[in-house]
Amino acid sequence: MQAVLYVAHGSRVKAGLEEAIEFIKTVKPMIDLPIQEICFLELAEPSILQGVTACVEKGATNIAVIPILLLSANHAKQDIPLEIEKAKTNYPFVSFSIGSPLGIHEKLIDSLHKRVVEADSTIQSEDVEVLLIGRGSSDNSVQHDLQQIADNLKIQYHYANVNICFLYGNGPSFDEVLQQLTVNKSNKRIFMIPYILFTGLLKLGIQKKIVQQGIEKVVLCDCLGYDEHVRDVLIERIKETIAV
Repeated sequence: MQAVLYVAHGSRVKAGLEEAIEFIKTVKPMIDLPIQEICFLELAEPSILQGVTACVEKGATNIAVIPILLLSANHAKQDIPLEIEKAKTNYPFVSFSIGSPLGIHEKLIDSLHKRVVEADSTIQSEDVEVLLIGRGSSDNSVQHDLQQIADNLKIQYHYANVNICFLYGNGPSFDEVLQQLTVNKSNKRIFMIPYILFTGLLKLGIQKKIVQQGIEKVVLCDCLGYDEHVRDVLIERIKETIAV
């Protein structure tokens, strides 16, 4: 029997866990399968192994493991596969397929533009710049993928420029970008979008740094979040994984 195991990132912030769970609840009715379980990669329970056990106890013989992650980095490439290898030892009669993160998708580009418009519905795209703020990773593919997303956003919606930075890891750092903005004489407004799913402590930290620098031309938008486009892309990833 086919099952779906949703793997959310996990958070120490209760609201972050609840937001992920509520989002997954909106996805489940779109997937016509009786066994659908939720687990977390870290910082919360049930763990991946506990999630697998829950599926098996309900009769699963095939489990599609679905990462609710934006980009393909160490969590997707190493951490989740490692846990599934452990699960295979516990349940050798179960077949597993691991899905892809949300990745680069035109619907997510639409969501990013929507965040800018939500912040200011009067904007003319060619008069503003956008900065995508990634969480960050030591995996260079994250920088490559976020840059591709930035390029697609610029082309599709005709922004003056779309740049990227990261809160940690490889690539241009958010702190460096803020320092550059303090001496940048451009009059173009800069709309910053945290490229993260949960609107929590990371966004508060970003906002605090912007205020400390006193950069008036910056508009901090809402995070990418769990919107309808993210849901649609996740459903695509689920169907792809089940079809394998």
